[in-house]
Amino acid sequence: EVQLVESGGGLVQAGGSLRLSCAASGFTFGDYTIGWFRQAPGKEREGVSCIEISDGGTYYADSVKGRFTISSDNAKNTVYLQMNSLRPEDTAVYYCAAEVNMLCDPNEYDYWGQGTQVTVSS
Repeated sequence: EVQLVESGGGLVQAGGSLRLSCAASGFTFGDYTIGWFRQAPGKEREGVSCIEISDGGTYYADSVKGRFTISSDNAKNTVYLQMNSLRPEDTAVYYCAAEVNMLCDPNEYDYWGQGTQVTVSS
């Protein structure tokens, strides 16, 4: 059974940092792309950052480039999202998702975690 478990969300002031973790199990980690997506109230889910585990290729949304860093620990089957210089507009529920060799389009992902809330106060 595929499982994705997010952790690390919370409340932080603008300019602060958080690190999200996505622990994966139930599939061959190296065959997949793992993505971080977010959904704010009243908005569509959007791709934040994705990493192809096999070669480490990454994608970042323009809104987070230079502030967020995605990485993976293949020994732990875990993907991280380091979020620095957080802004109130980063407030959302953050989800990790997995799919085989996919781009960072949430409509293409079948396996999802339960989400973790990130709230950035001004």
